[in-house]
Order: sequence, then C-alpha cells, then structure tokens
Amino acid sequence: MMTKLCGWHRVSFVLLHVYVLGVCGVVLGAFGFQFIGKELPCPLCILQRMAMLLAAAGPMFIINRSSILDSDPKIDLAIGFGMSILAAVLGLWMSGRQVLLHILPGDPGYGGEVLGLHLYSWAFIVFATILLVSGITLILSRVMVIKTKFERPRVVSQLTLWVLGIVVSTNAISVFAESGTSWVLPDNPTEYKLIQEFKEFLKQRPREIPSKSQKAS
Repeated sequence: MMTKLCGWHRVSFVLLHVYVLGVCGVVLGAFGFQFIGKELPCPLCILQRMAMLLAAAGPMFIINRSSILDSDPKIDLAIGFGMSILAAVLGLWMSGRQVLLHILPGDPGYGGEVLGLHLYSWAFIVFATILLVSGITLILSRVMVIKTKFERPRVVSQLTLWVLGIVVSTNAISVFAESGTSWVLPDNPTEYKLIQEFKEFLKQRPREIPSKSQKAS
C-alpha cells in the first residue's frame, strides 16, 4: 500500500482541499454579509449556498475515499466531480435567474455589492468556475486521479471535513432561524422569524403573580 504522494498525485490531492476550502470561503463571505452586514439572504440566495456546498461535497467525497483500500479511485473521481457538475448546473440556473430578475435598468438589485457586483452575480461566476474546473479535471483524469491509499485520513483532510461540516451546519441553523416554524421562506426577509416567534411565545405566556395569602401559606 502506498502512503506517500508524489508528482501529479500530490498536486491533485492538494487541489481537492483547496477546492473544498475555497467554496467554504465563498459561503463564509456570504455569512459575513448576513451576520455582520445584517443582510438576510432570500430563498434564491440560500439555494445557491446549498448548491455551492453540494459542489464542495464532491471533492470531499474523493478525499475521504482515499483512505478506503478497496475503493476504485477512477470511479471515486467520476462520482465526486459528477456531483460538483450537477451542483454547478443547478447553481448556474438559480444565480442566472436572480441576475435576470434584477437586470432591468434602474433596478438596484438585492443586497450589497463586492467590487461592483452583487453576491448572486459573483455566485454565477463561482458556479461557472466550478463547472470549468470539474470538466478539466475529468478530462485530465489520467493524471489527476489519486491512486495513493492511506491507512487513515490525514490531519489536513480531517480539518477540511470539519470546516465543511461547520459551514453546512451553520447554513442549516441560519435557514431555520430565518424561516422559523414556517415551511416557506419570505421573498424579502427582514428578520429572523424564529426569534420573533420565540418573543411572541414569551409574551403570550400567562404571568401568574402569587398573592400574599399564597406566599404566606
């Protein structure tokens, strides 16, 4: 069993981690707008985040499979980047739709801007990049496939998995806080429904003040 990476195998292994962490970084940037800039994401924004995380799950799958001895690295590569391509296509459709919703002259768009572009415009660029990188990787699969097998996952792989898991969990909690107990997200959210529902619940609770006789007894 091989335990050391060399040549293109090392490059491919590093790029998989860069891929996952890069996508997580984009979603973390969106969290910055949400939690620091107080710009709540609309339903399309949330769907684009989910598509990005699904795209990152593909390379993470390949990384995790590198420690399984009886796995086929060629099949793992095809499955992983197949997931990324599907996620990128869905993301392109969703981000493209949001771009078209605000494409008319005079439309201020939704949310803040980064370097003159709204986040959904950047999302379209990110998904196009994911699609391009995934396609090139599959074309170069002969040299990009990781044939090395490890006895156990490496520390950097475990940390990358933890980062992805934390970002996915944070996104899920954020969606729940924004939607509250409703199954439908508001088109233009202005508050976290879960917090407002909790405040209303506390207001509706009957407040019983014990009388003096009850205190004496």
